[in-house]
Amino acid sequence: MKLSSSQAERRPNGYPRRRYLARRLEILRAAGREFRVRGFAETGMRDIAAAAALSPANLYNYFRGKHEILFFCQDNSLDRMIAALDQARRLRTSAAIKLRMVIVSHLRCLLDEVEGSAAHLLTTALAPRQQRYLVGKRDKYEEGVRNLIVAGIRTGEFVSFDPALAVRAILGGLNWSVQWFSPEGPLTAVQIAEKFADYLIRGLLAKQDARKRLSFDRKTHRAVGHPAPRRMKRRTSVR
Repeated sequence: MKLSSSQAERRPNGYPRRRYLARRLEILRAAGREFRVRGFAETGMRDIAAAAALSPANLYNYFRGKHEILFFCQDNSLDRMIAALDQARRLRTSAAIKLRMVIVSHLRCLLDEVEGSAAHLLTTALAPRQQRYLVGKRDKYEEGVRNLIVAGIRTGEFVSFDPALAVRAILGGLNWSVQWFSPEGPLTAVQIAEKFADYLIRGLLAKQDARKRLSFDRKTHRAVGHPAPRRMKRRTSVR
């Protein structure tokens, strides 16, 4: 059970649930942009309301405060990552392909979705109880990614290595991308995600010629929660 208040239960009478939830996601993205530009501490509810084209009073119909928005940012991003992991694990393919899909999905969640990139490292701003809840979800996700690496080691696809150290190195590198991400540059978020995946998996492969066979099936990619890459005006690069 989530620790955030049930906003859906507090929505105005007769307000369609789907529209209500869609509006919350719009606010989430607007807040994410403000958190990223101003910093969480410097962002107020009035700033978020203005970015979301709402009056401050109307904003409180959706969220009680910016800490609740931040919690929703974190929780929503983790839900998407766990769903992508679960879908990848069910596929009948190699451990390397599964891990590659998870890495691409993870990085796209951080870079494509503004709320993920803006809020992923801000859990310390939340109440201890909310932090524990999110850490529990992160531990579940980390364990799932670690199990993919363990499976690859058992089959001889990956080199024998400490899987806990490997998964922390991978996730640490992915999560740090929010620090150097910039909306300008020659590469899309998809391209950066795929290059990251190739680089990170290469160090795990037991047979280096296996990377020549490591192909990325875009139809399978869609099966783990992301549509085929679309043309985007937004670009990414290091600052």
